[in-house]
Amino acid sequence: MKTGLVLVDIQNDYFPGGRMALAGMEAAGSNSRALLELFRENQWPTFHIQHISIQKGATFFLPDTPGVEIHDIVQPRSNDVLIQKHYPNAFRETGLLEAIRKARAERLVICGAMSHMCIDATTRAAADLGFSCTVIHDGCATRDLEFSGRKIPAPEVHGSFMAALGAAYAKVVSLSKFLSSIKGEEK
Repeated sequence: MKTGLVLVDIQNDYFPGGRMALAGMEAAGSNSRALLELFRENQWPTFHIQHISIQKGATFFLPDTPGVEIHDIVQPRSNDVLIQKHYPNAFRETGLLEAIRKARAERLVICGAMSHMCIDATTRAAADLGFSCTVIHDGCATRDLEFSGRKIPAPEVHGSFMAALGAAYAKVVSLSKFLSSIKGEEK
């Protein structure tokens, strides 16, 4: 069964100094890079997702700004697929589904940001479309949220969403567990 890598919104604005810096983004980016290198070494399909904010009042991922660019840590190459999106779900009004089908991928490995938004929406959509999904939890990052007057720290937000995805939509594993599970497995 062919596996594709979906790198979601690993863009400059999510890194330190960006307009929406996330907790743990540097570590998530580093783990995403390790995944990307593995997929490139094996010539497995990769799909870079780039969010471009076009909604009124958007404060990050603004068109024609440095923050909207894919971060250097996972910079796409000419043979990588780059999909631009305007919504949390990377399948909504994009060519992602067609690109994955063209590559004949049936399994998807997903990493990137934000755990509680685009990773969640994209993983659920992929599962609903019939793909077998694996989310690399330490290849994802998020931020603190607020609910009902209470601050919810980023690690709790991340853990809650990873637990929910793992309950029904994806296998949720660490990078090291994923790497050990694919040794000797044919893609």
